[in-house]
Amino acid sequence: MKTAALLALCLAALSSAQAAGAPRKLIVQLDWMAEPEHGGFYQAQARGFFREEGLDVTLIPGGPGAHVMPSVATGKADIGQADDVGALMQQAEGLPFVQFAAVFQDDPAGILVHAESKVRKFEDLQGKTIIARPGWPFLEFLKRKYDLKVNVVAQNFSSAAFLSNKEALQQGYYIAEPYHITKAGGKMPRFLATWDAGYRGYAVLVTSRKVARERASDLQAFTRAYIRGWRDYLEGDPRPAHALMKIANPGNTDEFMDFSRRMIIGEKLVTGREADGGPARIGHLDPARFARQIAMLEELGLVPKGKLAADRVMTTEFLPK
Repeated sequence: MKTAALLALCLAALSSAQAAGAPRKLIVQLDWMAEPEHGGFYQAQARGFFREEGLDVTLIPGGPGAHVMPSVATGKADIGQADDVGALMQQAEGLPFVQFAAVFQDDPAGILVHAESKVRKFEDLQGKTIIARPGWPFLEFLKRKYDLKVNVVAQNFSSAAFLSNKEALQQGYYIAEPYHITKAGGKMPRFLATWDAGYRGYAVLVTSRKVARERASDLQAFTRAYIRGWRDYLEGDPRPAHALMKIANPGNTDEFMDFSRRMIIGEKLVTGREADGGPARIGHLDPARFARQIAMLEELGLVPKGKLAADRVMTTEFLPK
């Protein structure tokens, strides 16, 4: 009996040791199909940076129907990619999220303008029609800042309407749409960027408060590997990430991925355009910028006053010190 009991204790101890050494699983819901805007994630995956941190990370590509925030809220995903303003608006509704790291230091969304268009600056949008997502907060910001009156036609994630009309204006992503427009025979479009208007929104990583509370060490490990992945993707050989992204999204080509990576690097989207920008800024979040975004949303009437505070909607505790 003693031998059997001792054997059982040994097996239990061995099982516990194996479990302790097993990689901790994390599921990440991306906002769009696998493309270079996710280069840091896929480089960390391909180069084994997540594994070195003891993590088993699953990257789930998104798309037009990606339900990032519901996936995080219901526990289907541990981490999601979003824009900070959209996340703030959902946090104002009481959803228990926390924003914990940046993907891009500036939201790459903006307004695509034909090369031949007379629209050169934001003030030139007066009276124009813009193909965009209804309720796009950036458009509400522009209308208030520049006293604009514009018409909005709902976009369908296609550039066809833009290409067929040289006066068309369309919400687009700085990294990708210019490539597809030129490949379809158009000239390289100009871009009215969020950062040029002083909007300064982040693309961010979010998690639930439950995961933040219960899995702090895993989020710290994830963020270390993720930041390392971005740095390696930007400064090193991007081919490991590109190979994985081709598997996840067969529509990727080497030409498109190289173009998009150059756009990310050229505009310092990951490292930031601040005077102290650079590798140290990868993932960085600034509470003061969140306070300004909250004040902007309150002024626009998009969130109730006093509903949000920077120290409740975001944290820097999972970022490397």
